[in-house]
Amino acid sequence: MDRGSVGMESDTYALVKSSIKKLLAIDLDYYKDEQMKRRLDSWLVRSQRSSWRDYFQYVASNPEEQQRLRDYLTINVTEFFRDPERWATLKRDVLPALLEQSPVGLRVWSAGCSTGVEAYTLAILLDEVAPHRKHWILATDIDRGALQKARAGGPYSADEIRNLTPQQRARYIDSKAQNYVRSELVQRVTFREQDLFTERFESGFDLIVCRNVVIYFTNDAKTMLYRKFQAALRPGGVLFLGGTEIIPHPAEVGLQNFGISFYRKIGG
Repeated sequence: MDRGSVGMESDTYALVKSSIKKLLAIDLDYYKDEQMKRRLDSWLVRSQRSSWRDYFQYVASNPEEQQRLRDYLTINVTEFFRDPERWATLKRDVLPALLEQSPVGLRVWSAGCSTGVEAYTLAILLDEVAPHRKHWILATDIDRGALQKARAGGPYSADEIRNLTPQQRARYIDSKAQNYVRSELVQRVTFREQDLFTERFESGFDLIVCRNVVIYFTNDAKTMLYRKFQAALRPGGVLFLGGTEIIPHPAEVGLQNFGISFYRKIGG
């Protein structure tokens, strides 16, 4: 495990993956090899350790470094209303259709929610579109550090809230408290730690949002997740993916196109 220079060799990568799985319970077999190798090479250089062997000896007894590595591997880059045009489509076309089928309220899941921005974006939209209905929003992620920030409702940077309108900022963000989400919005979201690959999903969701997450995974891992998401949706429920995340043959996983970035479960 002593060669962490440019172009990580296969045997070194296998040992690094094994060590990370034991240390953090993150299985890198689900991630694209070349992309992950580049990220790991960069991380070792930044750590200023001479080798992966040296690095893992250091990190084994350093919880703070373990958390930094976890944060780096799980790639927490997000903002409110990321890709605004897709969220506008959700508000204008998708949510009204779902609300017609579930008049009491929607069951919504933000899968791979990171620091909670996506889940709070959903809470804002549901408050704007159907404020008097009983919605349930679940938000899950594997990263405990990200979930800690999510549960606290922030703080969020100026870049993270830049897509909010002035009206939304005034209503939902406490600018006097370092851009924390207001407590009434925090109370509408249930946050849980979850590994998408190894843990069982809840079911009966009207909407599952998993944006800019599967892009990092292998094709086999993506297909597995799409099948699990399909099973977790109610008939007619919708899966909302990132702008570059396309299911090439959605019917093979029980879904059909429902506009750009949206897929509906067949049978609804």
